[in-house]
Amino acid sequence: MSEETTKRTDVNDLGEFGLIEHLTKDHKLVNPSSIKGIGDDAAVIDNGGLLTVISTDSLVEGIHFDLMYTPLKHLGYKSVVVSLSDICAMNAIPKQVTVSIAISNRFSVEAMDEFYEGVYAACKKYNVDLVGGDTTSSPRGFFINTTAIGQVSKEKVAYRSTAKVGDLLCVTGDLGGAYLGLQILEREKQIYLSSPEVQPDMKGNDYIIGRMLKPEARLDMIKVFEKSNLIPTSMIDISDGLASELFHISKQSGVGVWVEESGVPIKQEVEVQAIDFKIDPITCALSGGEDYELLFTVDPKDIEKVKYMPDIYIMGEIVEASAGVKLHTKGGNVHDIKAQGWKHF
Repeated sequence: MSEETTKRTDVNDLGEFGLIEHLTKDHKLVNPSSIKGIGDDAAVIDNGGLLTVISTDSLVEGIHFDLMYTPLKHLGYKSVVVSLSDICAMNAIPKQVTVSIAISNRFSVEAMDEFYEGVYAACKKYNVDLVGGDTTSSPRGFFINTTAIGQVSKEKVAYRSTAKVGDLLCVTGDLGGAYLGLQILEREKQIYLSSPEVQPDMKGNDYIIGRMLKPEARLDMIKVFEKSNLIPTSMIDISDGLASELFHISKQSGVGVWVEESGVPIKQEVEVQAIDFKIDPITCALSGGEDYELLFTVDPKDIEKVKYMPDIYIMGEIVEASAGVKLHTKGGNVHDIKAQGWKHF
């Protein structure tokens, strides 16, 4: 009885340009603004007088992801999504993306096929074009850099620096799930390392783990804003944690922030899992990070629009800078919020 072997092609058999051609040969451009994609020294994009917004993100093995529990397809998908989320945070529509990778010799062509399957899945879902990137070698590990490019009119672009006193503070979706997903994955990793014969226990946590391994950019919300003719007075995506993003808006807009704990959206399964880990759910929401939801402010006159939008929650307001950044707890207490989210260095 022979074991079925998985084909493994050394990337050196194809070379840099051969690998690029192999990974991109079936990718077709879908946006008219994508004049020239992969295959020249630079991509060419015609934005027809609209503002072009560009954001770049890097993901490093051992820092941002662990391949012991991160499937390469999921990693490819997430690599694109994290940059698209930044475009959405500008109230813009993403159109193009570039993906650059540096890989060690432990990665095969088939491994890269799996990674790019995720890249292309994200491109298809968000209707963006992969228009370039770079591939090179790495002495160890896997390094990923993605750049997303989007369009927005001058009248609708949203910045972090334009919140005004009296604005309502809103957020999409729910918070804290990605952080708890990471805790579950890390727990199961440690159990496996000490007892390889023990099967991972992920039962009942599909949503939470999915929030970590396969997040989504809230492009749907940008389209809702457009349909409702709502223009946020400021906006930022939640990548490093709600608390950190609150401080970004506070500092760059020169304002204070008042947050009602009861207004912070946390799913029941997230609350249950947080309690199981003996963590206060609001701590997960404030400091967890990687939720990729949108934190934004709106003029009070737009409250009727916001109230009836799906998956949007009003959780506070913008106040004078002298008031600081505060959390009004369910118990009636007021605490200073501290930025304790992800730190890159």
